[in-house]
Amino acid sequence: MVAIPGKNRGTLTAALIVMTCIGLAAAGCSSSSPSSTSSTPSSSSTSGTPLPSGTANVAYASSIQYLNEKIAGPAFTKDKGYGYSGRGGASGELESEIASGEITPNVFESVGGDNITPLEPKFTKWYIQYASTQIVVAYNPKSKYASDFKAYASGSKPLTGLFTLMQTPGFKLGRTDPNIDPQGRAFIYMLELAQTHYGLPADTVSKILGTSDFGTANSSQIFAESSLDATLQSGQLDASSAYLNQAIQLHLPYITLPAAINLGSPADKALYKKASVTITTKGKKSTKHGSPLAIDITLIGQPTAAGTAFVAYTLSPAGRAQYTQGGYTLLTPKVTGDSSAIPASVKSELGS
Repeated sequence: MVAIPGKNRGTLTAALIVMTCIGLAAAGCSSSSPSSTSSTPSSSSTSGTPLPSGTANVAYASSIQYLNEKIAGPAFTKDKGYGYSGRGGASGELESEIASGEITPNVFESVGGDNITPLEPKFTKWYIQYASTQIVVAYNPKSKYASDFKAYASGSKPLTGLFTLMQTPGFKLGRTDPNIDPQGRAFIYMLELAQTHYGLPADTVSKILGTSDFGTANSSQIFAESSLDATLQSGQLDASSAYLNQAIQLHLPYITLPAAINLGSPADKALYKKASVTITTKGKKSTKHGSPLAIDITLIGQPTAAGTAFVAYTLSPAGRAQYTQGGYTLLTPKVTGDSSAIPASVKSELGS
């Protein structure tokens, strides 16, 4: 897992937890160290037939870590015979590392196609959207505000109170860097949309974030995505941003939010676009706008047999079922870019 430098960005060393609620085999939460993880197939099948050679080297958004490392990667190796090696990190950071040549994966899974398009056409010419998630507010069940969180989660208290609670002096909120991580931006979009949706005071977002510069990375609230969940679980935070799939997979108590603000509904694309944040990447400022939280996949560089097989497997019925069980919403696969550059085996799964 990629460790991101900066204030309060630690390495995740929390113990692995068992993912029983979604009926998937394997246990544990993944490590946040910057090293890759891998699985290597045996050299031959039980019948003695040589298995395919090669390894799918996959760079993926940290929110996909549990699914890839504990479910999809091992299942892919068992089913297709190729090896698997995974590296997680913030989507924007991974994009920069691929562009600079620091990492050379053959597959890239990103939250949002805007982290893939900068790699075109040198590293790829297309990407496929296939699943989505939504922003939730995860919370510490031992927080002194736990009873309030449970009331907001159950609907016994109006949700508007959550945004007042998060402004409380001493309230410990965790989120990720909006300059490199889609989740960091999505949380800010959510707050902006909530401020409008509920008719909250104009300074609501700035009070919750503790700054009027929403795009700053210099905040005590900001953690690496790879360590944010563990920091919440350890009791150091009262609440944090999270994707729904992370909360489900890691057994984090959470508060769901309405479609008008959770960025999980493709039908509300125009509404989400009204939210924005100005970020700084590579020394340049740009303004990003809210959009549905889609998961996109592409091949990087010259397609390899293992990498192509991993993309095809992800889009297959077996791969898509893993995403359903992992708390994602499946989308009809949508190609953006040059479809003629997509390998035939990947194209064959687009109607699945």
